[in-house]
Amino acid sequence: MFSAWDRREQPPEEGAAAGLQGFGVDKTFLSSLKGILLETELDFLRCLSAIIIFLVVSFAAVTSRDGAAIAAFVFGIILVSVFAYDAFKIYRTELMPRTTEGDQQ
Repeated sequence: MFSAWDRREQPPEEGAAAGLQGFGVDKTFLSSLKGILLETELDFLRCLSAIIIFLVVSFAAVTSRDGAAIAAFVFGIILVSVFAYDAFKIYRTELMPRTTEGDQQ
């Protein structure tokens, strides 16, 4: 079997395989228009997935009708509202197309 100790004594690889050794962040891509849009879309999807997960877990917890389960349901609904507000603000500020003076008529 190969282990980290075996790879430590070998010289570093060259070529395409050498680029796969680390996960470096390309800061020029993240500062470009595509990188900003990707980051915004991922943030929006994070909010939507959190809303769905918290709704499912909250409704699953409230079915036991225990005191702690009801508190978990209320806390989950509060978190859903926070994530929904966050998704709304992301959509309004970064994803919604901007209107110009000629488009308002």
